[in-house]
Amino acid sequence: MRKVLLSWSGGKDSAWSLHVLRQAREFEICGLLTTVNEEFRRVAIHGFREELLERQASATGLPLWRVPLPFPCSNEEYETRMAVVCRRAVREGVQGIVFGDLFLEEIRAYREAKLKGTGLEPLFPLWGIPTHSLAAEMIAGGLRARLTCVDPRKVPAELAGEEWNASLLKRLPSGVDPCGENGEFHSFAHAGPMFSEDIPIVAGERVERDGFVYADLLPALSADRGHELPHTGNDVLR
Repeated sequence: MRKVLLSWSGGKDSAWSLHVLRQAREFEICGLLTTVNEEFRRVAIHGFREELLERQASATGLPLWRVPLPFPCSNEEYETRMAVVCRRAVREGVQGIVFGDLFLEEIRAYREAKLKGTGLEPLFPLWGIPTHSLAAEMIAGGLRARLTCVDPRKVPAELAGEEWNASLLKRLPSGVDPCGENGEFHSFAHAGPMFSEDIPIVAGERVERDGFVYADLLPALSADRGHELPHTGNDVLR
């Protein structure tokens, strides 16, 4: 089987991509490729703690391929660091990178352009599946996730920290994609068939930064630490 890395945001779509890949048994998944804000130790965009990322990796049984990003991070610096990881992947026999993108053509085109000539094939196992059907399939399949970040211009701020489930989908405003593919929200997957065990979490504080509302999630065993939610970046390509 061809060796691939899975681009891992820690959200529901990348988690479901892992499940789909394992069900298909066409690829050897050799790691989770994740960008991490190196100053605040949080997963880029989704904003959850690196400790939770490590628990996800443990529950998938896969090693993390971390890409530390400075804060702030220019797109040029981001691409430079990703190029380093791509060269490492090719040296180690990896033949492709899997992405959980659903329908945004410009994002897919960007990924394809950046991987062109690297020896790595971009793969999109969820591409083109109607998102209402996909959301229903994920939920019925046992995937559980919490919203870690919402765009309050599109989604009520109070949904940050809520469980992504059928009940929440009914509460989304008209026009909001049920999978949040247009950047309406981001999530943290904490249970499902892609994990060997559930990841216990509790809700922390909710804050607004740079026009987005973030809900902190705490590992259940460290819920009493009371950490403040730090700043995270919002560029969709990171």
